[in-house]
Amino acid sequence: MRKIIHLVGTSLLGLALVSSMPASAQGFEFRGGFATREVAANGTTLHVRSGGSGPAVVLLHGYGETGDMWVAMAADLARDHTVIVPDLRGLGLSSKPAGGFDKKTQARDVSGLMDAFGLQQADVVAHDIGNMVAFQFAAQFPQRVRRLVLIDAPVPGVGPWEEILKNPLLWHFRFGGPDMERLVAGRERIYLDRFWNEFSATPARFSEPAREHYARLYALPGAMHSGFAQFAAFDQDAIDNRESLSRGRLKMPILALGGEKSFGPMMATVMRAGGDDVTEGIVPDSGHWIMEENPRATIQQVRAFLSR
Repeated sequence: MRKIIHLVGTSLLGLALVSSMPASAQGFEFRGGFATREVAANGTTLHVRSGGSGPAVVLLHGYGETGDMWVAMAADLARDHTVIVPDLRGLGLSSKPAGGFDKKTQARDVSGLMDAFGLQQADVVAHDIGNMVAFQFAAQFPQRVRRLVLIDAPVPGVGPWEEILKNPLLWHFRFGGPDMERLVAGRERIYLDRFWNEFSATPARFSEPAREHYARLYALPGAMHSGFAQFAAFDQDAIDNRESLSRGRLKMPILALGGEKSFGPMMATVMRAGGDDVTEGIVPDSGHWIMEENPRATIQQVRAFLSR
């Protein structure tokens, strides 16, 4: 999304660091007492890591990555939080159901996940497709969300959605179906490299080991089908989100974070169309892949917001 703020923003807006963290996340092992389990929730099975103690926080990943993107943030937050990190349905090591990729359904996945951990309320931190699931979760279950963090991706039907859709970098929103799956089969790395390169401020920060790791996960049977289905649901997601907003805006505190060289302040513009208490934030020297490009600043801003 490197040029979103320029291509979309031009038309619409013309309208202490965590010193122990490396510059980019190294490895994908959740250390420090994290456990892994498979959780049955809302008719699917989610692959989940959990660790730490204290107030709960749920971390939701986006497309092109899995819950593994949150390794560094999970380690930091687990010092004083109970951290729950699922793979979304159909992605990573979660089960690959035939349907249910609309975000209203996936919000109920999150509710079922929290029930499995005995949690009544949690902070929710999300990125990319995770934003869309988190928005619907907050809309359907506002009493279960203490604070909400949405990072660097639009939300269907909210704010300047129709203008955002005109951005040529977002061609993949309409790419999918059986023929596209056949084209990409066995070439998952080639397909995903396009996003990792074009949506980065500095593509080299999305490391070769990370690319290999995620390409293997997206090559699993059913994974690319599930990924395409996440995008194919956007029209229904827009309908569902507009219907939710017709009943009332989000009231919980929201941090809207954009990568400086990606979505930037547009993230706050989007969320001010859907929430009453929105704080704007920018991840400096970063494109879309915030936990690969600038994990220190991302963790710092998220932790500061959750600690208020």
